[in-house]
Amino acid sequence: MDLRLTDKTVLITGASSGIGAATAQVFAEEGADVVVSYHQNRDGAARTQQAVLSRGRRSWLCQMDVSDPHSVAAAIERLQGQVDGLDVLVLCAGYNIIQPFDQITPEDWNRVVDINLNGPFYVLQACLPLLRDGASVVTVSSVAAHVGAPNHVHYAAAKAGLVNLTKSAARLLAPRVRVNCVAPGIVITPMGQDTLASLPPDYIQKKLLSDHFATPEEVARCIAFVASPLLSFMTGATIDINGGRELR
Repeated sequence: MDLRLTDKTVLITGASSGIGAATAQVFAEEGADVVVSYHQNRDGAARTQQAVLSRGRRSWLCQMDVSDPHSVAAAIERLQGQVDGLDVLVLCAGYNIIQPFDQITPEDWNRVVDINLNGPFYVLQACLPLLRDGASVVTVSSVAAHVGAPNHVHYAAAKAGLVNLTKSAARLLAPRVRVNCVAPGIVITPMGQDTLASLPPDYIQKKLLSDHFATPEEVARCIAFVASPLLSFMTGATIDINGGRELR
């Protein structure tokens, strides 16, 4: 299917690995140019950029700490000298700590919320002048936003907030820009390894109708579809891609 993303310009946060890196490759395969945003993993970002370039598309590196509004503002200011606008913004950067409720420190709580909730707000706010008419914003939440997560309540709370940020931004930016959310279940990524290690061995059989954990590519294809102009009537929505987790 042609997602009508040819020659579109896309910025993806958290694009140095995992879902973000896979999403960059899917957009490049669909004919888009990609701004690869990352924090510390420059080698991973360079690999993602090379994957985009190898598909015949343009790519730029954009380093920033999404939890720091000054870092975000400076990065987007630099970016304005490289691209003349954005057609898609994917807010994918994430961070999680697996820890019992009673062991979460204020520093742990603030770090997780800063990256998963404050970060998307800072980046979206900074990118508003770059978003073209008809642009699409996709936030990446989690099934934890809907079902809760006793071993990482800060992450679940932040991702629930992101769902509502999506709705609020959709109201604010309509009809010029669409804003939607994709909420994955457990994905086999570097960040997901700690989550996987904390699960009981029969988790798939008891919790997932799909009978497998997601790959980054499965989620990336969903993100690209949601961002596509083909879905021009959808905004403020949250799309669950969790293998049927909420049905068990």
